[in-house]
Amino acid sequence: MRPPTRAIVSHNATIDIAVPAHILYEMVSDISRMGEWSPEATGGHWAEGATGAVGDWFTGSNQTSERSWERECQVAAANPSRDFTFVTGGLEKSWTWWSYEFDPTSETSTTVTERWWIINKSPAMEAASPEQFAARAAYTLQMIEATLAALKERAEADA
Repeated sequence: MRPPTRAIVSHNATIDIAVPAHILYEMVSDISRMGEWSPEATGGHWAEGATGAVGDWFTGSNQTSERSWERECQVAAANPSRDFTFVTGGLEKSWTWWSYEFDPTSETSTTVTERWWIINKSPAMEAASPEQFAARAAYTLQMIEATLAALKERAEADA
């Protein structure tokens, strides 16, 4: 899923991984595993009855050296082997969006693009100074690149 033109800020990065798209989709859409490759997200758990379908909710957990927090997230796209996208605060609040796109380049290789964008600032983002907001956005690009590199390492090691 691509960010709309009204996004306040957005970043993306792409990496080639020598693993089939369906396996990478299964890894990323298993939100409990996110901490295996993300420098900040530590995992999450699905709301009761959720299966990872569009509209389902989960609680994502995050941690930095300064603090830890949780965010309620809603699945916005769940197209196996193609796209897994979720948004913090849910579709109605439309705060921070995270999207993973899978483009098979062969039967055994996939180009993965991770996208991040903000439509509306969360209360924490609203409280940040312009400098703090800009620093957070810049740091997020570094996290995306680190996440993709770690996903590649883990997926290829497991393959």
